[in-house]
Amino acid sequence: MKLIIINGPNLNLLGKREPEIYGKNTFEEFFAYLQEKYPHITLHYFQSNSEGALIDKLHEVGFTYDGIIMNAGAYTHTSIAIADAIAGIKTGVIEVHISNVHAREAFRHKSYMAAKCVGSIAGLGLTGYELAIDYFLQ
Repeated sequence: MKLIIINGPNLNLLGKREPEIYGKNTFEEFFAYLQEKYPHITLHYFQSNSEGALIDKLHEVGFTYDGIIMNAGAYTHTSIAIADAIAGIKTGVIEVHISNVHAREAFRHKSYMAAKCVGSIAGLGLTGYELAIDYFLQ
């Protein structure tokens, strides 16, 4: 099984940015934990602050991977282009958010991606990524 986690803008700052919302661990530390927990799967990670790079990565992996776990960050609430890219690929995508976006500012309540995804997980911290992996393993 081959899965990829794709993180969008500002998620490279995990561990530094608003630790009361996003926690104190870097994503690289968490990714190492995931690789250790799931040694029987091929797990890749990609992060970009650029909308175009995220779309390019979806196109690149969207026909050959078994699953995509995507936290598009703020692009979730603004990018029709990312939603269209998800709709255009074969591989299923699970939308993940570390924080509970529905308990935050009103503009974060709308996801352009959600209707194109297999499912959405929000507000469970980094555990949301594990739950998404477990879904794909079933």
